[in-house]
Amino acid sequence: MARETGGKCKLCRREGTKLFLKGDRCFSTRCPMEGRKQSAPGQHGARMRRKVSEYGLQLREKQKVRRMYGVFERQFRNYYKKAARQKGVTGENLLQLLERRLDNVVYRLGFAPSRASARQLVNHRHILVNGRPVNIASFSVAMGDVIEVKEKSRGMELVKYSLEKQKQREAVPWLDLQARDVRGVVRELPSRDTVTVPVDEQAIVELYSK
Repeated sequence: MARETGGKCKLCRREGTKLFLKGDRCFSTRCPMEGRKQSAPGQHGARMRRKVSEYGLQLREKQKVRRMYGVFERQFRNYYKKAARQKGVTGENLLQLLERRLDNVVYRLGFAPSRASARQLVNHRHILVNGRPVNIASFSVAMGDVIEVKEKSRGMELVKYSLEKQKQREAVPWLDLQARDVRGVVRELPSRDTVTVPVDEQAIVELYSK
């Protein structure tokens, strides 16, 4: 399975915003996006904060979301095509499809400190959906689905530590976390109001509409 390699903090610096790719580090003072003047990574990074064209802004929004959810270009384009075919607002449909990914739901429930860690839990068959193991990170959850960590895996330090940290964060409105049972239920499908992603999804729609 293909995956992104290299420094994740560089991706945040390139996009000029936190993408929350490193778990707890993103919430601490160790985050490179905290407490100092920012520039894009690389030798000429400082120059890259010049005025950006409309196309450049649209591209950055697309790259921001793609990297945040950990999907590659071809996969992201397929999500966009599916969103465009659905009824409703294309940009909101796109975010909903990405939020419904199993690795994202595992992360949102607090079973893992980052989406990358959540993807590993899924790939290694530690996650059950409606009582059955699912090892496909892009699996799309539906309303009423029960997502839980396999009983034998609930003692993993990663899971216990992440759940402890989850207590300090805001609950996700469309998910019902049952921390004692290391389980969550999809209460409803995510809407734009409940998706806390700092992105202009309309810019992505305009980019792909050209």
